Amino acid sequence: MDRLLCIWFGAGLLKPAPGTWGSAVAVLLGLLLHRIGHFPLLAAATVIVTFVGFWAVRRHTQGMSDPDRSEIVIDEVAGQWLALCFPSAAFFFAQIPSDTFPYPGWLAAFLFFRLFDIWKPWLVGRADRNGGVDGVMKDDLWAGLFAGIATLLAAAFAHLVLM
Repeated sequence: MDRLLCIWFGAGLLKPAPGTWGSAVAVLLGLLLHRIGHFPLLAAATVIVTFVGFWAVRRHTQGMSDPDRSEIVIDEVAGQWLALCFPSAAFFFAQIPSDTFPYPGWLAAFLFFRLFDIWKPWLVGRADRNGGVDGVMKDDLWAGLFAGIATLLAAAFAHLVLM
């Protein structure tokens, strides 16, 4: 079961770039969660997948010399959902119906998450360099946090300056 969760039901086996595939699958599922239960459901699912991710990665990689394997994408799911929580929360608090999640919001969250996950600036890189089982999850959670903030800043710029 821990392997199935770590590879996010097969998404981590897709080639090339399993992390990008895992993030793309996470966006689709995140949009579905938003539509079904808006921000509260997406936030709850993010918390759950984060805790499950730490547990599953710890179990699955026990005894492995390098736990940060490319097929493990539950960390991308947690980070990507965290990034999606930012625009989802903005729509929720603006009382925009759950069947609305305009593409710039989720697309920006996806692109910023991939950027920070690959580039690994500041705290993202520090968590990645610390390595170990927890580093597998933590770098993606930092990337998700930065991606969510960048998404809201980009939306503010677009709405206040460009429109």
